[in-house]
Amino acid sequence: MLPWRRTLGPLLALLLTAAVALLPATTAHAAGAPDSGWNDYSCKPSAAHPRPVVLVHGTFGNSVDNWLGLAPYLTHRGYCVFSLDYGRLAGVPLFHGLGPIDESARQLDAFVDKVLAATGAAKADLVGHSQGGMMPRHYLKFLGGAAEVNALVGIAPSNHGTTLAGLTRLLPYFPGAGDLLNEATPALAQQIAGSDFLTRLNAGGGTVPGVRYTVIATRYDQVVTPYRSQYLSGPNVRNVLLQDLCPVDLSEHLAIALTDRIVFHEVANALDPSRARPTTCASVFG
Repeated sequence: MLPWRRTLGPLLALLLTAAVALLPATTAHAAGAPDSGWNDYSCKPSAAHPRPVVLVHGTFGNSVDNWLGLAPYLTHRGYCVFSLDYGRLAGVPLFHGLGPIDESARQLDAFVDKVLAATGAAKADLVGHSQGGMMPRHYLKFLGGAAEVNALVGIAPSNHGTTLAGLTRLLPYFPGAGDLLNEATPALAQQIAGSDFLTRLNAGGGTVPGVRYTVIATRYDQVVTPYRSQYLSGPNVRNVLLQDLCPVDLSEHLAIALTDRIVFHEVANALDPSRARPTTCASVFG
């Protein structure tokens, strides 16, 4: 066996281990986990919250586990909330968000159409974690999503890719590693900083007119690195660093989306800026 092939397995294992940090601890229970209160297609948006909210999970996530905290938080506040599974690979149960990102964006497009038809709303709001905060931008930019979406809130989104704490910088030293990674898990390869997919997505600017963008990042993110790569620029963009809201909040890439009620409060502000209340460390009790 060639030396680089002996090294390739451990390298990919390191990359996958870093990416698996996206995975909620409860994923093994996804099939039986409750989603009561959301994905209710009889829900009709209220005057106070006239748009349904579509939650978009991250890489290795799924429509239940990623949102066991945020979905009930929003439904309790009167939102119609929906979540989808996307990017499934054949023979891989529970762990989604692995397929080609452009195909995942088409799946999101179809899901938003379904939600709008069921609720009667003209537009939806999107909230996504990690890949789920970046992938919708392909839908908005290339699939006509801007006509169907009012706002995109990205929680630790991989908007400009990631070095996975520098591990991906090793790929050029192992011929064939990138090809194998692309064949096995296309979405991981496409989220490497500098990928062809991200270059096209960000060419000419990262936003489209008519959509409000919010990015919520944490300085302790160990997956989408460096954390400032998550930020967008444009006239309808608000970039938020969690530690500017609460300096003692130590949430990393997973906790920021799964359990952090300070982040949940800021998500609610982004969905309804006219009723926004200051987000502080005390928002954990809100």
